[in-house]
Amino acid sequence: MDHKEIKSLIKLLDDPDMEVSRHVEDKLLSYGNTIIKHLESAWEQTSDLVLQQRIELLVHKIQFNATKKDLELWIARGSFDLLQGLIIINRYQYPDIDEQKIKNQIEVIKRDIWMQMLYDMSPLEKVKLINHALYTTYGFSGNTSNHKDPRNSYISQVLDTKKGNQISLAIIYMVIAHKLDIPIFGVNLPQHFILAYIDAAQKSTTDNGILFYINAFNKGFVFGRDEVDVFLKQLNLSPDKQFYEPCDDVEIIKRVLRNLISAYQNQNALDKVAELNELLDLF
Repeated sequence: MDHKEIKSLIKLLDDPDMEVSRHVEDKLLSYGNTIIKHLESAWEQTSDLVLQQRIELLVHKIQFNATKKDLELWIARGSFDLLQGLIIINRYQYPDIDEQKIKNQIEVIKRDIWMQMLYDMSPLEKVKLINHALYTTYGFSGNTSNHKDPRNSYISQVLDTKKGNQISLAIIYMVIAHKLDIPIFGVNLPQHFILAYIDAAQKSTTDNGILFYINAFNKGFVFGRDEVDVFLKQLNLSPDKQFYEPCDDVEIIKRVLRNLISAYQNQNALDKVAELNELLDLF
């Protein structure tokens, strides 16, 4: 990387000739994340407000492109790691987030539950143990006072504030359960997102092995299929297989993106809505 060339290019960002500034921007974009420290240094050293604004926009474009590329790779590799998918979405708003910190926070909760778990616990007893840890010990709860806040969908913020929406709390619950080899999966219910406890050994005697459902937004409340039926009737929706059975990680990440799009639409942040739709279109 030619540092002198980079400095010269950055100075040309505010060139009045739009063709020149566009060419310069494209060249700087081609460097990717490696150029950000140079751009931040240039921002600090100038008092030119136009140049500062263009640097800020360029840094955002670079970081957005990196997020988009990471999400494309996540999809191409089979979308098998739900937590990683959520971390990638998190980088859209918080590009400098400490990924390891998020993983460590999850691991600490999982370890606390694991230390109290007994071999012969029933499914319901395991769920009660997770509920006690998440909602009593660590104080997680649904953000009922500001439900449309975009921060409810960013895992770093949910882990720090202990407040989230239906899907973010359910994902944390599910990721921890899987680390403990507990078969809890997400169910893409309209206007809500719930969890299902599945016992593969009972697939022939129950609804595809689903023992019960869990509402992570309501402190891990446990309920049955009848309650799902009632909820769908309230929405004037016919019972459909997809509303009762687990969905895959791709559907979960798509729903997280849709929640964010709705949250930013509520704030009239149209630039963010457009970018998040661009990420959603990758699927």
